[in-house]
Amino acid sequence: MADRRDATDPRAATRDARIEALRYRAAQAAGPEHEVGESSHPDAPPATPSAHDRAMYVETAIQQAIRRGDFDDLPGAGKPLEGLGDHHDPDWWIRRKIQTEQLTGLGPPALTLRTEHAEFAERVDALRREDDVRDYVDDFNRRVIEARRQLQGGPPVVTPTHDVEAEVAAWRARRAAAPAPEPGPEPGPRRWWRRRG
Repeated sequence: MADRRDATDPRAATRDARIEALRYRAAQAAGPEHEVGESSHPDAPPATPSAHDRAMYVETAIQQAIRRGDFDDLPGAGKPLEGLGDHHDPDWWIRRKIQTEQLTGLGPPALTLRTEHAEFAERVDALRREDDVRDYVDDFNRRVIEARRQLQGGPPVVTPTHDVEAEVAAWRARRAAAPAPEPGPEPGPRRWWRRRG
């Protein structure tokens, strides 16, 4: 009866915790020879699962999901994957994400500058002042030259620079040729006692 401990004795509980801690430390120090499910004490935590155990767990979870029908009626089921071509493109998912999300300004400078060059006239026409046009063309030319000097690799920069004076002259010509905006309805007389919204 010496092994029997009184459940109300706090020293017995403390002794058990210390013994369990020592057993746990001994099992951890024993190293990797302890497999999952094998331990020196039934209450000791299991060792880290091996790669095979993790793979079996994942495979079991997938098979159970298939049996439950979790993969049935997914969008695109039975259809070929979009965007698969004859050549291998390691960045296919980036290109698809940019296309579906309609993201702009992303990618290597050679591609972003090429896109900006294609939209150059519209971007310049959106500007109101001649100084803004000059600043924009200077900034564009600076970015093209920096991209040509890059040492990080990527596609070559084939985007040309723009002549500032030629772009300003073209901007003036397009503004002069554009039809005048239609005047809207004339506002009525403003009364000083009306609240401004």
